[in-house]
Amino acid sequence: MSIGWRGFVEFAGWFAAVSILGAYYLLSVGKLAARSGLYQWMNALGAIGFIINSGWHRAMPSVALNVVWFAIAVFALARNA
Repeated sequence: MSIGWRGFVEFAGWFAAVSILGAYYLLSVGKLAARSGLYQWMNALGAIGFIINSGWHRAMPSVALNVVWFAIAVFALARNA
């Protein structure tokens, strides 16, 4: 069974929300460090999901925000490697 593009876009958006909120929660309760690879990967993957979802819905300010969010996560991953 195929979910189609619309289903993929909606999944990407929900995945992004869970990923970024999950990363923030884990950071806030002390389960992850801000410099940890998992924290940065959760942010990077979440940003990609929001870029897909926001782009589909033509929400360009959200796309721009998440492109920068993604770049920060990638920079942090490279710096911490």
